[in-house]
Amino acid sequence: MLRSGLKNLVQGASCGVAMAVLAAGAVEAEQSALAEIEAVSDAFYAALNEMLAGSPISQDVAPLWLDAEGVTALHPVGGRDIGLSRLVAAFDGVASLASGGAVALQDQAIAVFGETAVETGIEIGSATLAGEVITLEYRVTNVYILSDEGWRMVHHHTDLSTPIIELLARLSD
Repeated sequence: MLRSGLKNLVQGASCGVAMAVLAAGAVEAEQSALAEIEAVSDAFYAALNEMLAGSPISQDVAPLWLDAEGVTALHPVGGRDIGLSRLVAAFDGVASLASGGAVALQDQAIAVFGETAVETGIEIGSATLAGEVITLEYRVTNVYILSDEGWRMVHHHTDLSTPIIELLARLSD
């Protein structure tokens, strides 16, 4: 009886150790995913700052995205861009109007769900577009998936920016 009890105790302890090792591996994998997603996000926001300085960024931004037909962006200027070439071209369109400013992602939160991740936060900054300084402050959601090339963006969505939309309307008159 004592021998049977000891055997069960040892087996239970071994199972507990195995579960702890698996849990530690899962935590390590999630921390690695978070670090990789943060690196893509940091590169994206660095490119947005280049865009606000007036530099075309389509070549810098494109590698951060999954090259697939269904990738989408809902920019602060309104509308929806579908497909990589169309959505990165929109960034260059803004760059053609920009002559200064900066944007940063604040209150960043990233949740990983297997091979999909969702990043939320608030984009805050200012932009000089067509000579007019515009305050930037809106909520943002970025969606990433794990591809063969690593984590890539598949969707970018911000609130609408009334000041930017009004500026673009004045410029088109």
